Amino acid sequence: MNYKRIGLDTNVLIYYIEEHPFYLRKIEPLIDRIAEGKATGITSYVTLLELLVKPLREKRFDLVEQYKTILQAQLDMVAMDEPVSIKAAQLRAKYGIKTPDAIQLASVITKKGDVFVTNDEKLCNVKEIEVLTLREIPD
Repeated sequence: MNYKRIGLDTNVLIYYIEEHPFYLRKIEPLIDRIAEGKATGITSYVTLLELLVKPLREKRFDLVEQYKTILQAQLDMVAMDEPVSIKAAQLRAKYGIKTPDAIQLASVITKKGDVFVTNDEKLCNVKEIEVLTLREIPD
């Protein structure tokens, strides 16, 4: 895994944060590369939105602050501006993917990501960026 610019889907970060018993060992080397400065992690603000739902529902404001700090300190967080919106619309039109997925992919593509890591097999059809599923990452 010598990618320099790694796009991370929300599900990957959830597995990491929650220390998923199966996926953590696949994700940890990627996150370590980012934390060590050997790669840049990229995600959109959709990730922040999706990560904060459960802590907000549970009134865990401490987790809200932790998630915000971790994401903004460790990752290149991409705002949804005009280029991201246009690329997301193109992806939706071409592949019929959901809006949040299109925004995630478009964010990484516009930031010149090398790969997009996800656990969503439906995104493997996207050809504008290499999509790597957790199933494809060796243990």
